Amino acid sequence: MTPESAPLLQVNDLTKHFPLSGGFFGRSAGVVRAVDSISFEVAAGETLGIVGESGCGKSTTARLLVNLIEPDSGQIILNGKRVGGEMSVRDMRRQMQMVFQDSYASLNPRLTMEDSIAFGPHVNGMPRNKALALAHDLLSRVGLEPRRFAGRYSHELSGGQRQRVNIARALAFSPKIVILDEAVSALDKSVEAQVLNLLADLKSELGLTYVFISHDLNVVRHMSDRVMVMYLGKIAEIGPVDALYSAPAHPYTRALLAAMPSMDPDRRTMEPPLTGDPPNPINPPAGCRFHTRCKFAQDVCGEEQPVLHILPHALHLAACHAHIPHSGHSGLEARA
Repeated sequence: MTPESAPLLQVNDLTKHFPLSGGFFGRSAGVVRAVDSISFEVAAGETLGIVGESGCGKSTTARLLVNLIEPDSGQIILNGKRVGGEMSVRDMRRQMQMVFQDSYASLNPRLTMEDSIAFGPHVNGMPRNKALALAHDLLSRVGLEPRRFAGRYSHELSGGQRQRVNIARALAFSPKIVILDEAVSALDKSVEAQVLNLLADLKSELGLTYVFISHDLNVVRHMSDRVMVMYLGKIAEIGPVDALYSAPAHPYTRALLAAMPSMDPDRRTMEPPLTGDPPNPINPPAGCRFHTRCKFAQDVCGEEQPVLHILPHALHLAACHAHIPHSGHSGLEARA
């Protein structure tokens, strides 16, 4: 994405807090700050990877993008139009589809595979015979022979085959963006590789844009053009994949990459790169939310929340006081 190009997807100050009940007489016992005022862009034709520990807000972000849950505040702008304003949620879902982690739960067990794929286009006005023809074409595109698989039910397919059907179903509306929420994490490695290659081929053939969510940093590196790192509902770092993996700026990103398993015996991890659990999202710490686990933390980190700051590398940003000039932090090398 060049600075002059308009993003296909633009997210501004997206926020979602989940209220907790259980107080006296059912009063609110606080809120879980699942996604807390995040902003990012996705260019047409690129793949944005989203990574972070469990509970960081990446899956909630995905569901907010397709309006499976409504945001408390913020804007989602798709192709220059604000969702819920100039663009209805119905029209948005024609252009942005989602593939979920659980391939079995995502499919209606009472529908055959051809009916699962044809259902959406048919209820939106496409004649049934054309919807079925589209379903057969999409099954072929994802590597499933229609004569063998069109009439099968979800329990008759393997996990990899079901995920191919889910991908085909997501493509039935010819979307511009496909959100993949841990779409390959439940598959074994040989099947995972096949599905990843399929996704890469479909992106090239159909000109798709992906938002790729995964806990597997190796897979994210293989699939993504840019990577966004989330921690406790906030964006810690975002940048081009090569720059982020070769020179991570945020201490949290450094810790995630250091925890990646390696086959090289000379690169054994002798001490844990990150210790402790993330703070309670109901009452996150003041200042930088990572400072309670950061070995580089200084006084300013607990007092002031850092903003995403542009680094020397183009389009690479990190929310860390060590990279913000005159923030009061002496830099990451001070305690390295």
